[in-house]
Amino acid sequence: MFDGDRASQALGIELVETGPGLARARMRITEAMVNGHGTAHGGYIFLLADTAFACACNSHGPTTVAARADITFVRPARRGDLLIASAVERTRFGRSGIYDVSVHRGDDLIAEFRGHSRSLTVEGVRP
Repeated sequence: MFDGDRASQALGIELVETGPGLARARMRITEAMVNGHGTAHGGYIFLLADTAFACACNSHGPTTVAARADITFVRPARRGDLLIASAVERTRFGRSGIYDVSVHRGDDLIAEFRGHSRSLTVEGVRP
């Protein structure tokens, strides 16, 4: 799935780890990602977390999309920062799932993201 994700790749996001129900992705904050306050625009941090979420929730096979997601920004990121988003599956039930993603700069927590997924298909079941 990540191989076809042109949006994430265009921003320099790299997938560094995957496994069943988990993923880690990283991105360096560039000058183009900084807002008028001199900090990383929240949309880019959200996109990094969403990419890790997408890779984790698609790790089981059926095409899976976001049904809902929210993020809490804990501290700012700045130009040059290398951010790492670590996604982990909390639960899967039927065609739904819940995933948490922590975004860090080194040991500093930057944001917490929670995504709710929905599989479009399950083996033998059509939506």
